[in-house]
Amino acid sequence: MRSSTTSHRQRGITLIESLVAIVVAALGILGILGVQMRTLTDTQTSVRRAQAIRLIEDLSERLKAHPNSLLSLANYASTWTTPTTPSPAPSVNCATTTCNGTQLTTYDMAEWIRSVQRSLPLGDATIFLAPGDDASNPRQLGVMIRWRENERDIVDTSDKKTYKDNLDATQVRADDGSSSAGAGTAVTCTSAYTCHLQYIPVSARCAPYNAGSGVKQYFCPGA
Repeated sequence: MRSSTTSHRQRGITLIESLVAIVVAALGILGILGVQMRTLTDTQTSVRRAQAIRLIEDLSERLKAHPNSLLSLANYASTWTTPTTPSPAPSVNCATTTCNGTQLTTYDMAEWIRSVQRSLPLGDATIFLAPGDDASNPRQLGVMIRWRENERDIVDTSDKKTYKDNLDATQVRADDGSSSAGAGTAVTCTSAYTCHLQYIPVSARCAPYNAGSGVKQYFCPGA
């Protein structure tokens, strides 16, 4: 009689253990999925940042091919465009038509901006003269490319925001951990976008130099 009572009281224990095991397994699977999603996001960010670097290298090569880009650096400066509006084609196609320096600058910029828009989601770029450079003889261009990530922006002060801030390539981090804008006051990354900032030195076949008495002349190797 006692054995029958004990058996009756233990009914359902196996079902409870199974439910607990299912809950623990589900939590483990959710944790693994979270790690995989974060890894996938980081991989996409790395791929897009590599695309941004290649685009900036392409702009650098265009500047090297320009016979006198040092004299027209200010013409390369541009601001953010409307992300939903594709950049128009240049009025003169320098790939098939002989162009002067101004036309070549316009053509290069239009083609390059179109490449940025085609290569990155909502891709855009701004170009500016490097802060602190010699205003009378600038030698560097700052380039910031932006794009949208496929994730919600992090606005709180949790570890996730700190992690995302550490991936911001537009910031300069000091020894104490504080950050400052890498472009100074020239340009900042737009909210809800991911940006990449890079400075490129500009060289041209015709380099200006001061010949004395305030007269600027140009040296063109091979000319």
